[in-house]
Amino acid sequence: MPFRRYMEMALYEPGHGYYVNGLHKFGQAGDFTTAPEQGALFGTALAGWLDGLSASLDLDEREDWTLLELGPGSGALARTLLETMERPPRRMLLLEPSAALREVQRETLAALPESLARRVEWIDRPPDAAFDGAIIGNEVIDALPVERIRVEPSGPLREVLEIDARGPRWAGRAIDPTADRESDRRADRQADRQAAARLAEAIARLEADLDAPLGEGYRTEVCVDLPDWLRTVTAPLRRGAVVLADYGYPRREYYHPDRSDGTLVCQYRHRAHFDPLVWPGLTDLSAFVDFTAVADGLIDSGLELAGFTTQAGFLLGSGLLDRLGAVEDERERLRLAGEFKRLALPGEMGEKFKLIAATRDAAAPLAAFELADHRGRL
Repeated sequence: MPFRRYMEMALYEPGHGYYVNGLHKFGQAGDFTTAPEQGALFGTALAGWLDGLSASLDLDEREDWTLLELGPGSGALARTLLETMERPPRRMLLLEPSAALREVQRETLAALPESLARRVEWIDRPPDAAFDGAIIGNEVIDALPVERIRVEPSGPLREVLEIDARGPRWAGRAIDPTADRESDRRADRQADRQAAARLAEAIARLEADLDAPLGEGYRTEVCVDLPDWLRTVTAPLRRGAVVLADYGYPRREYYHPDRSDGTLVCQYRHRAHFDPLVWPGLTDLSAFVDFTAVADGLIDSGLELAGFTTQAGFLLGSGLLDRLGAVEDERERLRLAGEFKRLALPGEMGEKFKLIAATRDAAAPLAAFELADHRGRL
């Protein structure tokens, strides 16, 4: 099977996939810690930005707007936003297909006062009805299944999982949209041909955007589902903004000659490894994000690129240091300073993580993105 299909099963197969099997994922007891699990600072900065956005929408009632969070994780970000925003949304939609993760999120949000808790609604697909407001996602795109490719003298090969007497192994297969193997079912053949065609087009586009072709032996990933996914999740937004945070690079840095073994990483109990065949369903699989592809996808979805910056730039541009300086309790100030360092220092999350924003018929507040404006790198 193609790597993309393997990754999809390892993460989302009903009852067994990593995100649906009910095992603990987040925080010190899980496999990884995201920015919202560090504390409230990331959510506080984002809350201030969303308050500015909701005010700019100039609705009849300032609270009459909708916030859609994609992949809410533990629910920590949603809780911080609802508790911190001056103008909480009338509806807080949490797009979460996993029943196991919904239970985690319900536990996290259980302490909210009733006036805020009743605004929360779980959905398993983007809403059909259009809304004014915002769409946010933290560490969502990196979990989209990717195709793995490697470049040989014959051209790029699609990585596939083969199982024989020697056990499972990864092999390369030519990217042939016309392939038609008798052993496959008709529906599988059709889906595989479509996926191969999309991959061939994606490789052609990215190589046209690079200074030089990918070299022989180069191994990397391509998220062929990203454009359609962005189009689908942003379609209900009538007026407002989209903000996505994740770890990744602009395209020319992502496909840099020195990054010749790709960016795929596996996480288990806060330890990284690089063999996706180890403990499938128990290990998180993810790939860094090509933010140029994200920008292109947002623009192709009818939005206007409004900002691209590092997580450190966003936090500093949001004025968090001034807020920390105003904290009178010394112990609390030291605790928050430690949290800020983990979020903002280059050796921690500050440069690795980026935020990208796009708008539709709205004037989003840009101060948090202007201190370190990296749109030129895209």
